[in-house]
Amino acid sequence: MESDYNLQLMKLLDEEYTKSPSYGSRRLTAQLRRKGHKVNRKRIVRLMQKMGIEAIHPKPKTSKSDPAHKKYPYLLRNIKVDRADFAWCSDITYIRMNKGFIYLTVVMDWFSRYVISWRVSISLESDFCVEALEEALLTSKPEIFNSDQGVQYTSNRFTEVLNSKEVKISMAGKGRCLISYP
Repeated sequence: MESDYNLQLMKLLDEEYTKSPSYGSRRLTAQLRRKGHKVNRKRIVRLMQKMGIEAIHPKPKTSKSDPAHKKYPYLLRNIKVDRADFAWCSDITYIRMNKGFIYLTVVMDWFSRYVISWRVSISLESDFCVEALEEALLTSKPEIFNSDQGVQYTSNRFTEVLNSKEVKISMAGKGRCLISYP
C-alpha cells in the first residue's frame, strides 16, 4: 500500500507522462522537482514500474522477421497515389491496458485515408492481420498493398491472400517505421 504522498506523486506522474510519453524517469523527476516535490530518481523509477509506464521510444530489435518469409520490394517510390483503391496499407499499433497491451491493425486506403477494416488482438500472431485483410478484400481490391516487413505481413498466410487476388505486394525497407503518405 502506497502512502498518500506517493499516490499524489503517481497522479502527477500520470499527468506528466500523458503530456509527454517520451519522458523517462530522469525528465519526470526533474519535472516533479520543478513543481516543488523533493523526490529522487530511485523513487520515480519505482513508482513508474508500479504504474507500468515507461518512456516511449524506439527500442532495438523489438521485432524480428522470419528469415523463411519472403520480403517484397517497396513499389510506391516516386509513384503518385491519385485515386482510391490504387494502394492500401496496413500497420499494427499497441494500446496500453491495465494489465498489458492489446494490438490494433488497420487496413487503410492510402489515397482517401479511409479505414477499410480493423481488428484487435491480445497477441501478435498474424491471424488478426489476415482477418482484417480478408474483410477489406470483400469490399474492393487495391492494385498495390503496402506494409512494413513485420512477421505478420511477411507470413505465408498473409501474402497468399494477396497473391490469390493478384494484388502487388509492397514492403517498406527494414527498420522503416515511418512512411510518408501523400
